[in-house]
Amino acid sequence: MAQREGTGRDATAINLPIYAARFTKGIRHNINLLGHSVVSPNGILCCSLILWLATISMGAATLVTSRVDAFNHAVQNSRNLTLVLERDIQRNIDLYDLSLRAVAEGAADTRVMSLPVNERNLILFDRAATARYLGSISVRDRDGRLLADSALHPTDRDDPTVSATAPGDRQRTPGGLYIGRPTSYPSGSSPPAIRLARVIYSPDGSVLGHVVGSLSLDYFNALTDGLSIGENGSVVVAETDGTLIARLPESSATIGKNFADTPVFQRLSADTEGYFVGTARLDGVRRLYVYKRLPGLPLIVAVAPALSSVYAEWWSRVEWIGALILVITMIKAAGTWLFVRELRRRQRAEAALERMAHRDSLTGLENRATFDEVLQMEWKRALRDGVPLSLLFIDIDRFKAYNDHYGHQPGDIALKAVAKQISGCIDRPGDHVARYGGEEFVVVLPDTDPAGAILIAERIRAAVFDLQIAHSRTATGVLTVSVGVSSTAIATSTCAANLVQTADAALYEAKGLGRNRVCVVQQHEAAQNS
Repeated sequence: MAQREGTGRDATAINLPIYAARFTKGIRHNINLLGHSVVSPNGILCCSLILWLATISMGAATLVTSRVDAFNHAVQNSRNLTLVLERDIQRNIDLYDLSLRAVAEGAADTRVMSLPVNERNLILFDRAATARYLGSISVRDRDGRLLADSALHPTDRDDPTVSATAPGDRQRTPGGLYIGRPTSYPSGSSPPAIRLARVIYSPDGSVLGHVVGSLSLDYFNALTDGLSIGENGSVVVAETDGTLIARLPESSATIGKNFADTPVFQRLSADTEGYFVGTARLDGVRRLYVYKRLPGLPLIVAVAPALSSVYAEWWSRVEWIGALILVITMIKAAGTWLFVRELRRRQRAEAALERMAHRDSLTGLENRATFDEVLQMEWKRALRDGVPLSLLFIDIDRFKAYNDHYGHQPGDIALKAVAKQISGCIDRPGDHVARYGGEEFVVVLPDTDPAGAILIAERIRAAVFDLQIAHSRTATGVLTVSVGVSSTAIATSTCAANLVQTADAALYEAKGLGRNRVCVVQQHEAAQNS
């Protein structure tokens, strides 16, 4: 048992190089097939199309990524501007609130309020004089009557809109500061402003009155003026109830108006901060709005660059990348067309050479060399598979006399006509028709027994006869052929050449019997010939 296993291993070791060689041969064959498929007009066109699609895809991916980057970059820049505005507004309102707190503390002190007017104002309003954009500060009682004012000649005496419950129509911050809506002064002596107010409490917690100041809108105009937000960009400062405080570009007609019902403001007030793309009702420009609600203040700040500015550089990139892809496409298309045209020309030339190497130039049939290759291949296959192989040897009767009488040009025409008739009688793809030489033709019939070969031979003989090509030197008066048939099923042949010799002997027998006929050499005759 051990000896048998050793023998199996030895056989495997011996066959291993054979398996490796077959595997390598298979890989080489597949590579060659792939190479032939690629290096062809259709293969070149497909590869060129794939490369073009890859170029378009990479360009499109680059542009999509670039567009996203441009949008994100605009969002980041707008957020930075929003943060700058938020910090500046909060810092200044805190400073203004500090002045109001100081006045409220002084107004709550009865000793200060009992001083003469000049001394009282000096104590109450010393810090207010240092606050830029802060208008005059007034102290009013619970009914809105004016008690003190930082202005030397105050224009407003009493303000009945300031009640005991709240200092006018204003929003209260968590820190106790009231911020009102923009107000324009009738006299035009002062720019529009928003009012800031604080409640004055007595030491026991009761309300004594209010301190009211005004923050000029010039502050917001100065804050937004000079910001670089691109063409058609906008900066908006609004109260949370929808009242517009400041806008860039400046539009005095819209300051103080309420835009709470507009889609843009509704999205601005939807969250504490964020961004979105919307179209402004004022000018119809589509913008990217980056907004933030100021902590502790009823204010919203929004920086809104126009989408045309956001994507301006990206569109420029689209143009030059598109132009580059167009140029590359044109160059590639021209190169592909020239290459395919040259490749087709070479393939036609190679096909012509291939036909010349394997085909007879006059009749278009396979030539003698091709016949020899086909016969050897079919001979080996017949021996391997144990199937019969038959051969027809065809000769035009008295063709030399035909050429001598009618001339060589009609003779060539007659050869072509006979070749066409022979090919027309062969209907299987595996059968082969060749011009053996001169006026001789051969037909290789794989897997065909003698009866089938004789049937085809008779069909060929009759087809040529039916051409009725005049030939005055024959007994029939028309061009005819004689056919010799040989087959491995009736004649013992040791090689393919013996099969040809047997068919040739049958052809000569047909000639001797009067031509225009089919003959088959029998077994004993084949043995004598061999």
